[in-house]
Amino acid sequence: MEDFVEPVPETAPAVVAALVANHREFLSFVERRVGSRALAEEILQDAFVRSMTRGEEIRESAVGWFYRVLKHAVIDQQRRRASADRRLEAFAAELAAQSEPDAALARVACECVTRLAAGLKAEYADALQRIDVEGVAVKDYAASTGISSSNAGVRIFRARAALRRELSRSCGTCAEHGCLDCSCDTTHGACG
Repeated sequence: MEDFVEPVPETAPAVVAALVANHREFLSFVERRVGSRALAEEILQDAFVRSMTRGEEIRESAVGWFYRVLKHAVIDQQRRRASADRRLEAFAAELAAQSEPDAALARVACECVTRLAAGLKAEYADALQRIDVEGVAVKDYAASTGISSSNAGVRIFRARAALRRELSRSCGTCAEHGCLDCSCDTTHGACG
């Protein structure tokens, strides 16, 4: 059994000729409304393609009819852009709301961690400061201190472990369970 394919209605040659003859005017019309030649070309091309199967619906001037098609295409594009802009603004607001608490948390955590790191062996404190706080790459840290990259990797691993032990000792279960609301008393070295 053969698949039935519905024939696509043909557009009258006179309609196609009228639309092609007015291509530049159509493009200018759309470009003035969207502000971008590339976007105008995209909208116009899409409208041409969609209109080629609807030529039999035209009961008036093909040019007038096509200007209405373009007007609706521009409105649809502007709605899509406005919707996308609203989604981007909501996402940006969400990111901004998330970053504010992180900055305050980082400040409190840095004060506590910096104080505790100062009590570690000098080489551990230096590794933590340079690699974790300043963001120096491990291989660059190794080169600047005259040790191998693998030795620098071991040093930062041990420094982090020593800092973790100090945090646990100083802040108790708060540090062990990931509590991030540390209110350490910096004068007495204890969490409150």
